[in-house]
Amino acid sequence: MEYGCIGAHLPHSFSKEIHELIETYDYQLKEIAVEDLDAFMKAADFKAINVTIPYKQSVIPYLSEISAQAERIGAVNTIVNRGGKLFGYNTDFFGMDALFKKLGLNPAGKKVLILGTGGTSKTAKALMEAHGAKAIYRVSRTKKDDVLTYDEVYAQHTDAEIIINTTPVGMYPETSSKPLDLARFPRLSGVVDAVYNPLRTLLIQQAEDLGVPAEGGLYMLVAQAVYAAEFFTGKQYGTEIIDRIFRKIRSDKENIVITGMSGAGKSAVGTTLHRITGRKFYDTDVLITEKAGIAIPEIFRLYGEDHFRDLESEVIRDIATVNGALISTGGGAVLRQENIQELKKNGRIFFLRRDIADILPTEDRPLADTEEKVAALYAKRLPIYEATADADVYVSGTPEDTAKILLKNRIDN
Repeated sequence: MEYGCIGAHLPHSFSKEIHELIETYDYQLKEIAVEDLDAFMKAADFKAINVTIPYKQSVIPYLSEISAQAERIGAVNTIVNRGGKLFGYNTDFFGMDALFKKLGLNPAGKKVLILGTGGTSKTAKALMEAHGAKAIYRVSRTKKDDVLTYDEVYAQHTDAEIIINTTPVGMYPETSSKPLDLARFPRLSGVVDAVYNPLRTLLIQQAEDLGVPAEGGLYMLVAQAVYAAEFFTGKQYGTEIIDRIFRKIRSDKENIVITGMSGAGKSAVGTTLHRITGRKFYDTDVLITEKAGIAIPEIFRLYGEDHFRDLESEVIRDIATVNGALISTGGGAVLRQENIQELKKNGRIFFLRRDIADILPTEDRPLADTEEKVAALYAKRLPIYEATADADVYVSGTPEDTAKILLKNRIDN
């Protein structure tokens, strides 16, 4: 391996894709067991590598030199081999700094909570000190002399203005939790989450719902990779490449989620988008039928709507973890907030808005098999579709016409 990233578990790392957009060198992901790290570092059979969890501190004893900044932080994420001597740096600092600048978030004079005590938390602390934060507290589930517990935070520090999550809480595959409840922090001016998979953790979603500027870890990941590549190659890339690669990776990884009334044309538009983009297409109604082994009208007849909704939530929970897909939902998927949260972790939601006069009742839709039922459902669900969507797409012309409008809307926004 000439260039790459080492860590304990890397099956869902975006680093290879990012580095291949920066330079032409061959960048590999290499999982290393704890007991094998010593041999790997002593052999030093590489030109330059990135280091991720859990080795950002473990690699330090093998280095000939370490940058003053990395030494102050106590963590290294970039190592360059120069003539057999290993030089260590910390580009996470620059990556997180770039993320704060992207948000327009200035820590100067503010009270900051840093969730977690690992290497990234030390990076966050150093950055906050460099920017003149008024007070900085690290938070952990375990009580330590210089660390607060979450109970202490809720009791004494709900006036915090910035929260930075450096824990793995909310990270794939355990995406159904968040480290704390942001609703208890009325003075928040910004939230940063180092987690980048999913693209929007529940923590970031709650911040956005509260109107608090927030961003996940993808931009930081891209920025630190660009700065690492500068150490790898000796080149200077500038900040424009960070923005360009971030937009590219986010666009590639983000799911396109289609909501709307039954009969609005979601499946037809999804199928057309699949043909245009090559993205894999998932229809949640089809997946529910496959899971149950019977048709949807039979599920309603035999087990009732609540059972169907439970199956729908299970399917959505499973499919929401994928990246870069097309997902068409059933008409009532938006009725449960948990479904919206799952779909927004890795997706943008597009509401297909169709005139009610063009939505016809059909026998295979138990809740919309008469004109009266269609009208009642439309009136009930329209405000929910509008509130939960990231963008509206008016159904016009053929499915291909609507698909092209959706794609243009996605690019423009």
